[in-house]
Amino acid sequence: MFYVAICLFFLNIVENMNNSFVIIGCGKIAERHAQQIIKLGKLVAVCDTDVSRADHLAQKYSAKAYYTIESLLQNENEITVAAICTPNGLHAQHSILCLQDGINVLCEKPICINTNDGLAMIEAAKIANKKLFIVKSSRYTPCITALKKVVEHNGLGKIFSFQLNCVWNRPDSYYANSWKGTLVLDGGTLYTQFSHYIDVLLWLLGDVEAVNGFRTNAWAKQIEFEDTGAVAVKMLSGAIGTLHYSVNAFQKNHEVSLTIVAEKGTIKLGGEYMNEVIYQNPQLIDVQNLAAGNLPNDYGQYKGSMSNHDKVYENIVKALNGDESAVTDGASALKSVAFIEKIYQQIPL
Repeated sequence: MFYVAICLFFLNIVENMNNSFVIIGCGKIAERHAQQIIKLGKLVAVCDTDVSRADHLAQKYSAKAYYTIESLLQNENEITVAAICTPNGLHAQHSILCLQDGINVLCEKPICINTNDGLAMIEAAKIANKKLFIVKSSRYTPCITALKKVVEHNGLGKIFSFQLNCVWNRPDSYYANSWKGTLVLDGGTLYTQFSHYIDVLLWLLGDVEAVNGFRTNAWAKQIEFEDTGAVAVKMLSGAIGTLHYSVNAFQKNHEVSLTIVAEKGTIKLGGEYMNEVIYQNPQLIDVQNLAAGNLPNDYGQYKGSMSNHDKVYENIVKALNGDESAVTDGASALKSVAFIEKIYQQIPL
């Protein structure tokens, strides 16, 4: 039996290494994808309209560089997964092209910036009989995963209220000469900065019934939408709560936190990336035995969400082998887009 188990283990490794990946979009997040791809498969090609970016990533990982997605799809055959790392507003277009070409897709967050595009992506995957995976890396942060298990086992009982605070810094240089900050390609602060934490809220507490509140551009005048928001939220479950978010924190990221007040307990997750248990009563999560978790994505002048792409890719490989229990699909990911869209439609700037 031991011999059989060892053979199966190495057989799975060989099968996984036969998976061929391409990366569409060679910006900063593409590096995170490349690092994980080479552990679990082969990065055969990358693509970006910026020739220098495409060439740099291709040379670093011994892949072929393309400068249009059409040329990549015409020349590369037998691609297992395309990682879509282009600007938010192009996710739908690029994902659909790959799906229609018979390629499974892993799309960076957010899945898109309007629900109609998301529905088109889901339909394209269905027609092609291919998988549409979405990066929702915060679900793999240890304390968030632990809290999900508490909720699933009714450890909190009826949830009464919640508070989600997102207080980060994005300097002027972040938006300079970039698609970031534009309505067409970025979509809004909630899409680019905080959609991971919107996803966590919905993953834990369910769907939203109504929103109200305020949005304003208090400081970042070079962007085409709000930099600050205060939103009152009512969930379908009856729980009420607030969402406060800003990218105007002085000099650095300070906090993403979620406080839940419920029938059987009160708990707050916090830290810069919702990666710590701040308090809990009673003990709902065994903090002493909680894994440390990964570091945040470090982009030099600023930091992003927790870098859990290793977990994302490990679970994609499992899904390609038949186990889809631990991945985020298009329908699940679209819920956060629908919530953000509701805020933007119902709360004027």
